[in-house]
Amino acid sequence: MSGRYVVGRAADIPDGGRVLVEVGGRQVGVFNVGGSFYGLINRCPHKGAEMCKGNVVAGLTSPRPGEFDYDEDTALLMCPWHGWEFDVRTGRSWFDPRTRLRTYDVEVTGADQVDGVPHAGRVPGPYTAETVEVGVEDEYVVVDLRKARKAAKTGEGR
Repeated sequence: MSGRYVVGRAADIPDGGRVLVEVGGRQVGVFNVGGSFYGLINRCPHKGAEMCKGNVVAGLTSPRPGEFDYDEDTALLMCPWHGWEFDVRTGRSWFDPRTRLRTYDVEVTGADQVDGVPHAGRVPGPYTAETVEVGVEDEYVVVDLRKARKAAKTGEGR
């Protein structure tokens, strides 16, 4: 078995759209984000929900009360069970629901970055969703399970 599967025509998955397919005995969500295709195994690394059936939302941050910044270049997949957000492009989680409401001293500093990329106030969560390589060949979307990346905890000491 080659591990490569044609899952449909690229033109049949509109920008912002997705398809769920069964390939190699695994269910994969294939997402079209701005004309680029990304694949995620349809299983939340937190509790096993069918994650690819969740809503895809843009980033929303608030620099101060009453002001909102809408980042339509961000594509976050929300787990339908607990609302965890995963970046469709990388599988990285952006929230840990085990977070407790506590008070802390606050100070204003420069823009924070994660791996050299501004994260607009998001804090990386402890999990990474399992991603698969997706490409377009001769106008057909191809999923390559040979390069699947295992879901892993990204938090230290958790």
